[in-house]
Amino acid sequence: MKYLDEYRDGELAQKLVAELCRIQTRPWVIMEVCGGQTHSIVKHGVDYLLPAGVELVHGPGCPVCVTPLDMIDKAHAIAREPGVIFCSFGDMLRVPGSSGDLFTIKSLGGDVRVVYSPLDCLKIARGNPDKRVVFFAIGFETTAPANAMLVWRAREEKLRNLSVLVSHVLVPPALEAILQSPQNRVQGFLGPGHVCAVMGYREYEPISARYHVPIVISGFEPLDILQGTLMTVQQLEMGRAAVENQYSRVLNREGNQAAQKLVSQVFEVSDRNWRGVGAIGNSGSILESPKFASAAISCVASRNRTIVRRSARHAIRSIRSGPLWFPLRALALPTIHMAGIGK
Repeated sequence: MKYLDEYRDGELAQKLVAELCRIQTRPWVIMEVCGGQTHSIVKHGVDYLLPAGVELVHGPGCPVCVTPLDMIDKAHAIAREPGVIFCSFGDMLRVPGSSGDLFTIKSLGGDVRVVYSPLDCLKIARGNPDKRVVFFAIGFETTAPANAMLVWRAREEKLRNLSVLVSHVLVPPALEAILQSPQNRVQGFLGPGHVCAVMGYREYEPISARYHVPIVISGFEPLDILQGTLMTVQQLEMGRAAVENQYSRVLNREGNQAAQKLVSQVFEVSDRNWRGVGAIGNSGSILESPKFASAAISCVASRNRTIVRRSARHAIRSIRSGPLWFPLRALALPTIHMAGIGK
């Protein structure tokens, strides 16, 4: 298959490995950041091809894996409610919470639906005006533009029965948290290709300079990972620390600026808990951007933050255009509040 088979060429892989063996003089520990890279490494046995002194360790780049338990429990509490259509990507359906998973809730009568795009929720909301449609918006910077477009379109169409449960996470703060750890062993990174296709890689340059660590933005096929590893080891052996772009066929330094603009208009950066890691400052985003909402909404939303804190286990945070911020319907659980996106 064109653009795929050529990045799985065995002879080229052997040449890259031979060059790695030639230049390596000491052990190195490199982290591949993205879960897609980890999948490719395991699927194709890339880690078995590397010389013994080059160790790949798996990073925090799987959005399903890092979604915290309290957020999973919020999603499950909402999905159990009558009158709610809970929409999610399929990879979240088997993720366990404190009591079961979304598949279990569906088997017990909950209306849980798999969507392949956030924008599928628009059609569901239009077709079910008497139901509350909730989308579980998880992911890294890669999925944020599509999630932001859902919010934007729902606002334009005045869909008052559509809400989102936001659990976005950001890669750069996570890398800094790793590098600041006293137990850190990572000496270089294979940066996340899909994230950087959206965001570019400018924000990784200060991290590389501050911690003197090479970051090579890499793709997902075996040759991408081998070349990215070679580029990283070359920097390490030379004592260099810079951001380089192995995945140049897909991304550039600036990224998708239209997508970045949309995300900044809908979301704002916030602290976020990561499953298995804990709280990382400014590592997530919430649906409460003053650039997107009117000043009146921001003011009223601020007055309701005590409500959100009080209902932290089960709150849906959402936004609507207009002079008020209010729960359109308090669900059966008194600690859940929902607000629609539309006017």
